[in-house]
Amino acid sequence: MRLSEYFAEIAISLGMLLVTSLAVAAQEGGHKHARPELGTSAAFDSKGRLWITGKETVDGGAYVTLQVSENLGKTWSVPKRVQQTPEPLAADGEARPKLAFGTRDEIYITYTKPLSKPYTGDVRFVRSTDGGKTFSEPVTVHANRDVITHRFDSISVDKGGRIYVTWIDKRDMEAANARGEKYAGAAVYYAVSDDAGKSFRGDYKIADHSCECCRIALAPSPQGGTIALWRHVFNGDTRDHALAELHADGKAPAVQRATFDEWKINACPHHGPSVAFTPDGRRHQVWFNVKQGEGGVFYASAGPDGTLGQPQRLGSEQAAHADLATEGNRVAIAWKQFDGKSTAVMMRLSDDGGRTWREAEVARTKGSSDQPRVTAGKPGIVLVWRTQGEGVQTVLLK
Repeated sequence: MRLSEYFAEIAISLGMLLVTSLAVAAQEGGHKHARPELGTSAAFDSKGRLWITGKETVDGGAYVTLQVSENLGKTWSVPKRVQQTPEPLAADGEARPKLAFGTRDEIYITYTKPLSKPYTGDVRFVRSTDGGKTFSEPVTVHANRDVITHRFDSISVDKGGRIYVTWIDKRDMEAANARGEKYAGAAVYYAVSDDAGKSFRGDYKIADHSCECCRIALAPSPQGGTIALWRHVFNGDTRDHALAELHADGKAPAVQRATFDEWKINACPHHGPSVAFTPDGRRHQVWFNVKQGEGGVFYASAGPDGTLGQPQRLGSEQAAHADLATEGNRVAIAWKQFDGKSTAVMMRLSDDGGRTWREAEVARTKGSSDQPRVTAGKPGIVLVWRTQGEGVQTVLLK
């Protein structure tokens, strides 16, 4: 493995310590042990029930699990395995299983199956059309079957019921290396299903030169399409973010720059962005970057013309892993930050589309924890946060 790729995979910069690394090390209390795989996704169905996915390991075999709560997380159903037989499964941080619902409450789940070589994988898809009673056999979404990186999947369903699945892909990097050419980062690909997940078409490329290990943010646009936001490699070594609207027919999307922090680094910080829209067409986004030598979490919004407003820094120097959701004109942002003894989840909430804000701490733990997730549905916007000590915590943000 090339030295630069090695450093990119473990998110360590040559010559600087990332805020990310410090926060993770601190949260682990300095112990040298494998972090528990707490990666969790959450989504509401049309009835207002809250669902979560996670990972369960039994006798060395791994399964994706699904649970539902009728009371916003006060109690949960028994975890149900979505596969008949176990298979390798990534469930940590940016690589957690993902969850989405169709227009008729079909349950769609994607996850990454690690392969034999390090840092390789396949993106897998499972669906249920009967409320989670039964599940289809897992299928691989992409047509390419090379033993390379197909990882860090994301899923979204547009207003017409089409399913979009995106992932980080290294086929173009491998091809460039075989030709003796330089290739920065990886690429972003996607596939589309028009038949509720019965089949996918695609391996459509969004862009070359994405960051290697940051999640891709997907969101329905006000026009009914799907927007992708990801960490991109500009000019060979600048890792800002790019934005594109995906097309169901695979037409190459127009890629535009979405952040302008000019972070020059040959490594991946494992910090993906988040994006959502309000009814007025305004795009709201949060991301992690290093700007003028200082790392942090930032928020900004852009009007329908795409012009980005002045970014606002969120939280302390230890702020990390922000997520964002909207419901009507309400905008909610959650992030985690370590104070030297424990990790808190901080919340910022706006009821007027981001013009004014209030901020508060909403959860805390002394042990290991997943990234905070915020999801919107009929009851409102809810924080879902899995911790090693407290389990799944939920907070209705109001």
